[in-house]
Amino acid sequence: MPELVGIAKLAAESPSLESKRNVEYFDLATRKFITKCNAPRMPFQWMINPYRGCEFGCKYCYARYAHEFMELCNPLEFERKIYAKHFDTAAFLDELKRTPRGETIAIGTATDPYQPAERRYRVTRSILETLATTAGFRIGITTKSNLITRDIDVLQEVQRRHYLGVHMTVTTMDRELARMLEPMAPRPDLRVAAVRKLNAAGIRSSVFSSPVMPLINDSDPSLDAVAKAAAQAGSRSWGAQVLFLKSSAQAVFFPFLEEKFPALARRYRERYQRHAYLRGSYPETIAERVRQIRKRYGFPRGERDPEPELWPHDPQLELFTSSPL
Repeated sequence: MPELVGIAKLAAESPSLESKRNVEYFDLATRKFITKCNAPRMPFQWMINPYRGCEFGCKYCYARYAHEFMELCNPLEFERKIYAKHFDTAAFLDELKRTPRGETIAIGTATDPYQPAERRYRVTRSILETLATTAGFRIGITTKSNLITRDIDVLQEVQRRHYLGVHMTVTTMDRELARMLEPMAPRPDLRVAAVRKLNAAGIRSSVFSSPVMPLINDSDPSLDAVAKAAAQAGSRSWGAQVLFLKSSAQAVFFPFLEEKFPALARRYRERYQRHAYLRGSYPETIAERVRQIRKRYGFPRGERDPEPELWPHDPQLELFTSSPL
């Protein structure tokens, strides 16, 4: 066995915080919270993931590969070994000082920032509380959890200082299907209710139905049901993109299909085994379907985001303010 280095060594040395029946939590020493995003497909420059691993256990999750960097190569360990990053306020503030002001920081790109671990360890809350003492970034939060409404108070303060958007993922309004696909995530109606509550509190929130899975949640009625619920909840936008499957995700998703959708398993294998992204006319068909549904419900909403109350203008203005949360 080669000697572990880097994040794999840190993970191996992480003390256990708590164990449940199927999940163990660890305290992970963290060298930095803010990382650069080099993926050309992504509309942001920087990203923050408060945790490594995600207990929601979504069968299609693309981020399972991230545990491989810690030499945890069983894709199921992504949902069974959850690493809470050890938060240091001063170190995080130093990182923010080195991050170009005005750029976009996405929270929750490879792990849900409001997964069950957040109730215990509050790492996401700590990050937001620190952001609420700064100004001048564009912050996006992606989640599947209504737990985010717990933090409305700090989100309101963050929105006074930064451009802020919350993006709630709702793949289907069918509770039974959602439970199969996303076994530990909150029910779809709870997520939509959270969007309604956030928007009522002035937190700009949207709904996305990604991923769109062929012959599972891709019909017009299925997508329309989510878009309709989003519109009724005051969502600022709605959209969806077709499923992509990296090899680590295939290792979980293909057996899931064999069990729950055996008639689809062969077709998925044929289409995804060589390429993570679908090719041909299907993505164009779904893109057009999404465009028509967006038009049907008036998405995106026409209003522009107002400038944050404490958005800095003077280039010499200090990034960090002294006003309390």
